[in-house]
Amino acid sequence: MASPNGGDDFESSLLSFEKLDRASPDLWPEQLPGVADFAASCKNPITNSPPKWMAELESEDIEMLKELGSLTTADLMEKVKGLQNLAYQLGLEESREMTRGKFLDILERPKK
Repeated sequence: MASPNGGDDFESSLLSFEKLDRASPDLWPEQLPGVADFAASCKNPITNSPPKWMAELESEDIEMLKELGSLTTADLMEKVKGLQNLAYQLGLEESREMTRGKFLDILERPKK
C-alpha cells in the first residue's frame, strides 16, 4: 500500500530547477518570421494613422476591399471564378493579337 507522503516524493522528483535563458535567439529562434514584430505592434496603443500597407491604397481600392469583405463565401467564389474567366479570355485575346502581329510582320525580331 502506498504511503500518504509517497505522492509528494513523486511530485518533487518531477521538479526541475534548470534555468533557461530565453533571451538567446539561437536557443529560441522565431518559429514564424515576423510574428514578434506583429505582436509588438498589437501591444502599441491604437493610433489614428493607417497601417503601412494601407498608405498606398486609393479610395477606390479601399471601397473594393470593403465590397469584397462583405461578400459571402459563395459570392466570393463566384467573383474569383469570374476573374479566372476574365484572365483566360484576356490570354486568348493576347494570343490572337500576337499571332496577328506575327503574320503582319509588325513584331521586330532580334538581330543576331
